[in-house]
Amino acid sequence: MKIAVRINGEVHEGDVEPRTLLSDFIRHDVRLTGTKVGCEHGVCGACTVQLDGQPVRSCLMLAVQANGRSVRTVEALGEDGPHPLERAFQEKHALQCGFCTAGFLMSLEPFLRDHPEPSEEEIREALAGNLCRCTGYRGIVEAAEQAARELRGA
Repeated sequence: MKIAVRINGEVHEGDVEPRTLLSDFIRHDVRLTGTKVGCEHGVCGACTVQLDGQPVRSCLMLAVQANGRSVRTVEALGEDGPHPLERAFQEKHALQCGFCTAGFLMSLEPFLRDHPEPSEEEIREALAGNLCRCTGYRGIVEAAEQAARELRGA
């Protein structure tokens, strides 16, 4: 099937098998490898991207379902310099191996846009679909809190 997907503002066209996952199209056809593939069952959240501004698991979505739509990957997050989330993750030591980080960032960015003053409980709930096996979650939650403060100018 022929598809055209706007990824990070640029239209990418391709001929794909109907069963091609969005994560595979992004990584193999478009060659953007920031989106990681972990469990391939939608459980770990490593493959999270934004579809029309909302986080989705790209391993659970077919590339043909994204035809004519807009996808944003972690590569677009810091286009104009480090995003407040990226800085906060570094400063709060919220990453270790980094495999899960892109999924966390792509989940948190729209969450913080829609919830500028989140409670710790709301942040934890928003991250319930993202797994990290290295850091624990304290640093990740603290990074989200710091980024929220910076984004709202506090």
